Amino acid sequence: DKALVKDLKSRGLLFKQLQYEHSYPHCWRCHTVLIYYAQPSWYIKTTAIKDALLRENAKTDWHPETIKTGRYGDWLNNNIDWAISRNRYWGTPLPIWRCEDKHEHCVGSLAELGALAGKDLLQTDPHRPYVDDITFPCPKCQKEMTRTPEVIDCWFDSGAMPFAQWGYPHKEGSKEKFEGSYPADFIAEAIDQTRGWFYTLMTIGTLVFDKSSYESVLCLGHILDKDGRKMSKHLGNVLEPIPLMDQHGADAVRWYMLAAGSPWSARRVGHDAISDVVRKTLLTYWNTVSFFTLYAKASQFTVAITPMEDSKLSTMDRWILSEMNLLIAGVDKAYAEFDSQSAGSLLATFIDDLSNWYVRRSRRKFWDGDAAALSTLYTCLKELTLLMAPMVPFITEHVWQELVQVAEPNSPQSVHLANFPTSNAAKIDPKLSQSVRLSRRLVELGRAARSQSKVKIRQPLARALVAANGWDEMDAEIRSHISDELNVINLDELAAAGGELVSISVKANFKTLGAKFGPKVQEISKAITQSSKIEQASLVAKLRTDSKAPFTYKNDTDSNTIEIELDDLVITETPKDGWSVASHNGESVALDLELTPELIEAGIVREVIRAIQEERKQSGFDISDRISVRWGGSRELTAAVTNNLEIIGSETLATSLVFVADKSNSENELGLWLELAKN
Repeated sequence: DKALVKDLKSRGLLFKQLQYEHSYPHCWRCHTVLIYYAQPSWYIKTTAIKDALLRENAKTDWHPETIKTGRYGDWLNNNIDWAISRNRYWGTPLPIWRCEDKHEHCVGSLAELGALAGKDLLQTDPHRPYVDDITFPCPKCQKEMTRTPEVIDCWFDSGAMPFAQWGYPHKEGSKEKFEGSYPADFIAEAIDQTRGWFYTLMTIGTLVFDKSSYESVLCLGHILDKDGRKMSKHLGNVLEPIPLMDQHGADAVRWYMLAAGSPWSARRVGHDAISDVVRKTLLTYWNTVSFFTLYAKASQFTVAITPMEDSKLSTMDRWILSEMNLLIAGVDKAYAEFDSQSAGSLLATFIDDLSNWYVRRSRRKFWDGDAAALSTLYTCLKELTLLMAPMVPFITEHVWQELVQVAEPNSPQSVHLANFPTSNAAKIDPKLSQSVRLSRRLVELGRAARSQSKVKIRQPLARALVAANGWDEMDAEIRSHISDELNVINLDELAAAGGELVSISVKANFKTLGAKFGPKVQEISKAITQSSKIEQASLVAKLRTDSKAPFTYKNDTDSNTIEIELDDLVITETPKDGWSVASHNGESVALDLELTPELIEAGIVREVIRAIQEERKQSGFDISDRISVRWGGSRELTAAVTNNLEIIGSETLATSLVFVADKSNSENELGLWLELAKN
């Protein structure tokens, strides 16, 4: 601008000079100011095959489906001719020769070019500047033909990949290779390629072969930084993949990229997010494998040639095998639909179920070397490893070599050479799954009630009362897990307590009732609120048993009976003195907080067992090591331990428990002094 102003001023042509703001383009990478100007270009007439492109797009399996008719479909419907030439030095030279009379000739190969030029050009580098030196007489007027200076759009190269990779059709064997691989089953790239590679692949394939280059396409979301900005070198927010893998592990990065969101959604990537998935899922999987290996070695477990008979399986064995077969079906379906997020979610849920419920609730059986439990856990780990292998190939291969190959020497040499698991529908038990899910919800409610009461979980309680639909169908083994988890001696139905522990009040849930009954909801709500406490308690009990119940309300002219469900009510339960109650979605757990001397003693014993086990761990003893214990403590603690020596010895593998007078630890909350030795 300064040079122009200076020149105009020197020639007396400057009328006025001023500064004003206006928008103009900048390079998105380096922010340099750009100038747009028109220039001649070579085009491919893609508008001539618009209908064919729409036809091929309709046959393509897009993930997500919305891209087919949305972003990509719009692009095809508004298709314009493809400007194929570029005024650059580097690139594939446009193979069009011209003479001064504007005759044009498109050359199809080096062999053809050599024939036209009258010399062998098969060893010639077909790029600039070498190709620009080649001339030949015009086939029409015999005047000299020279190559046009433009090069081809680099996206044409990428779109020609399906046949160019084989040297088709000139290279020997290229036709057979091309015909055996075209079209591709599947391609994947980021969403910005809907107007790039996805388009050029389909367009060139349809132009040349009247068929798209691919059958299925996975359209990936962009990678963002932890603040949600697109990663870019010029912004300095790029996380390099190799250092990321060096820090967290390749499998951790793979698992996060595949499981943390839908493949077609934008993804925020940061160190904390990757560390979180490692801790929650991969480390839990690894620890479960380590747990099995530890107890399998301790009990000299060997894999049975034939599957364990159902009659020898516990309820929990049958439950986790049912969940495993559900998992196989779900993951298989998710993989087939390119939905790695759903696959990852299913796998993470199962890993949690396996570790934090099945293993947790079967720990005693593993201590005792129970063959059915060990066989069940091995089967689950083997199938889980096969299911996870496509997503985390390295850790699963290590587990396969160290676990499966050791247990089954004749198994495939690699997890990646083994057959994908198949689901056995006969092993799936929906009612059992529902019952275990209910038990876990009740445990969570019980823990919430414990937390409210401030009574430690290791302090046994006399009883817990339960109200939940499905309680009657729950078998004794599953109920025992609730007792163990909540550390209560007896479980019973809440209805058995009558009205002794909670006061129930209910209100209408306008969200659900309004959707069902519209303007009548106000009359129904008023009738629910004004019903007596006894009627409200009776209604709640009925709903918890049958899920549905009739309810009669009156208006100015008559009475009406409707059917309501548990979700139609907002239930409030207020515990009476001596009880702690937690409720959610119509399910309740009430804890009796009265502590007898016997219960207090049992609580002390639990604390002593925990302290000895912690000391065992700190001392580095093996799980199967027998120990001798010297101990001392307060009078109350001494009485509790003395009365329960056999129980403590059994739980801690202590062959002797010797009391040492005048020994106590005032720093210890229990006042317990311990000294352990390995026998």
